[in-house]
Amino acid sequence: MGSFYRAAMPKVRSLFLSDIHLGTRACQAERLLDFLREHPAEQTFLIGDIVDFWAMSRSICWTQAQNTVVQKLLRRARHGERVVLIPGNHDEALRDYCGTVFGEIEVADEVVHETADGRRLLLIHGDQFDQVTRHHRWVAVLGDQAYNLLVRLNLWLSWVRRKLGRPGYWSLAGYAKRKVKTALNFIFDFEESAVRHARERGLDGVVCGHIHWATIRDIDGLAYINCGDWVDSCTAIVEHGDGRLELIAWGAPAPQRQALPAPAASTAVEV
Repeated sequence: MGSFYRAAMPKVRSLFLSDIHLGTRACQAERLLDFLREHPAEQTFLIGDIVDFWAMSRSICWTQAQNTVVQKLLRRARHGERVVLIPGNHDEALRDYCGTVFGEIEVADEVVHETADGRRLLLIHGDQFDQVTRHHRWVAVLGDQAYNLLVRLNLWLSWVRRKLGRPGYWSLAGYAKRKVKTALNFIFDFEESAVRHARERGLDGVVCGHIHWATIRDIDGLAYINCGDWVDSCTAIVEHGDGRLELIAWGAPAPQRQALPAPAASTAVEV
């Protein structure tokens, strides 16, 4: 990224991040720090699995960059930016503290966020829509370990690709998801469950994480938005001052952006 791009970054209205997985070797804390420096915001929503207590129960990898991520978020909160933490399944111990404030950071089970253009979006981690995590925890833990292995292999493959002069970023974990039919079926079931829940609440859409599959799109008139993660794809959602929502992939050689298509007539009702 050139210096012109850095100087041109405006302050965004809202920043949505999920699945950072602090405390693990796979956490891309350096890239996240770079992203945060380029994206000052009025409010930041941390939508689950920010700290990975599951992985830390086996072994802890806490780097200086990860420590700086925490310090930067705390500093943002102290300087007047609204910072909200919505716990996920990997940091579910924090759900006991929903409704409290730590270091000016709010802890909440969920948030209904109103965009600048009046849409009401449910902010929730999303493990509530994952039947495996809810009812078969041991399978979820096993799958989590397999995913972490793919991510660690990807770090080695990325080093090899750089040595061979191969351009671009290639994700082994993402490739596996695209090729495994059951994984895709799980993703589609998850998305449908999330959108159905938002519709039942009378909202205009949902912003979530959990499945490490970043996307921003319209599903049957509602916005389905997934923040992705910061262990593999390095993706985030930003809301601009006019309410426009955009997915940014920071892991690519040059930041890739995808905006949410113009919404249909609002389906929101007061609840």
